Amino acid sequence: MSKPSKEIKKVVLAYSGGLDTSIILKWLQTTYGCEVVTFTADLGQGEELEPARAKAELLGIKPENIFIEDLREEFVRDYVFPMFRANAQYEGLYLLGTSIARPLISKKQIEIARQVGADAVCHGATGKGNDQVRFELSYYALEPDIKVIAPWREWDLTSRTALIEFAEKHQIPIAKDKRGDSPFSTDANLLHTSSEGKVLEDPAQETPDYVYSRTVDPENAPDKPTYITIDFEKGDPVAIDGEALSPARLLTKLNDLGRENGIGRLDLVENRFVGMKSRGMYETPGGTILYFAHRGIESITLDRGAAHLKDELMPKYAELIYNGFWFAPERELLQGLIDKSQDKVTGRVRLKLYKGNATVVGRESPYSLYDQELVTFEEGAVAYDHRDAAGFIKLNALRLRTLAKRERKTAKI
Repeated sequence: MSKPSKEIKKVVLAYSGGLDTSIILKWLQTTYGCEVVTFTADLGQGEELEPARAKAELLGIKPENIFIEDLREEFVRDYVFPMFRANAQYEGLYLLGTSIARPLISKKQIEIARQVGADAVCHGATGKGNDQVRFELSYYALEPDIKVIAPWREWDLTSRTALIEFAEKHQIPIAKDKRGDSPFSTDANLLHTSSEGKVLEDPAQETPDYVYSRTVDPENAPDKPTYITIDFEKGDPVAIDGEALSPARLLTKLNDLGRENGIGRLDLVENRFVGMKSRGMYETPGGTILYFAHRGIESITLDRGAAHLKDELMPKYAELIYNGFWFAPERELLQGLIDKSQDKVTGRVRLKLYKGNATVVGRESPYSLYDQELVTFEEGAVAYDHRDAAGFIKLNALRLRTLAKRERKTAKI
C-alpha cells in the first residue's frame, strides 16, 4: 500500500470516543503527522459525551481542539421533521434514522474545519457501507475542495485483532467487552437505533431478543392500550396531549411512549447504495408513532391530487436521503413541493398504542376536507346527486368499452 500524502496539516475527525474512532485518531497522528481536531455530536444517542472529551485529551488532543455540540433540537427540527413531512420510507419500510443524521454531522464538521483552518475531514465509516457515501457527498456539496480521509479504505488494520494490537501498542484504553468480536454493531440517535452484522447476518434467523434496546417485547407490553393526541401545525407535530413541546422533547416523549408499548421494531433486508443487500434491525418507536399520526392528519387536510402526488414522489425523496443526497438540488426542489403541501396540514390526531401497534382512531382539523353531508348514507343529503355518477362512469368506461369491442371483433378474425 502506498503511504498516504503528508500534505494534511489539520483534520477534523467525527469522533465518538469509542474504540474505532480512538484508533483512527491515533492513526491520523502517526500516519499523517497532522494536528487532529475532534467533533462529537449529541444527536440523542443516549450516551454521556464528556468521556469522549477526556479520552481525546488522553490521546493528546488540545482542549481547544475538542468540540462537543448538543444538536438534538437542530437535528429534529431541521432534518427529522422535514423528512417526516414527506412520510419518507426507503423501500417502503425504513424510516431513515441513520441516513438523516449524516448530513448534519457532515455540516458541522465542515463548519468546524472552516473555523479552525483545517484542510481535511475524516469519518470512521467502513468501505462496504452507505455512510461513507453519505458523509463524503455532504462534505463535497458544502466544501468542494475539502480533502477527505477515510481510514477504512486506506489502512491495513483489517481485523479486530489488528485493531486491538494497534490500540495496545499506542496505549489506547480498551473496554473489556471490546476485546473480541461484538455480536452486532449499533448506531443510535434520537430517532432510532440500528443494529447489524454478526448475529444478524443470516436473514433466515430471527433477531435475538438481546439485540433490542429501545422497545419492550410487544408480547410483554401493557395489556391496556394507551391513548394519546398529537397536534400538528403545517405538517409538524407541536404538542402531545395538549402540552406544547420543542421538537427534541416531543420526539423524546414519543420514544418513551413507543418503548413502553413495544412500537417501532423492523427487521429489514435492504439494498445498500454501494450494491449489496444488508440485513438490519431497526427500532424507531417515536418515529413510527409520528409517521402514522402525520398520515392521519394528512388524510383529512390534503386534496386527493396533492396526496397522491406526494405518495408518488416519496420513494424518490427517500432514496435521495438514503443515498446521501440531502444537500443535492433535487432533494431541495422536492422539499419545497412537500413543504408547500403542508400549508393546511394542521389539526389533532388521536392514536391508540397497543402491543406494537400505533393506530389512528381520530382526526380533526379546522382545514378538514372531510364533508359528512357528502358521504352520509342517511336520507335527506342534498349535496350529492347520485344520478351524476352515471355520466361520470360512462365517460371513464369509454376507452374500456372501445378496447373490449376491438377484442371481440378481432377474436372472430
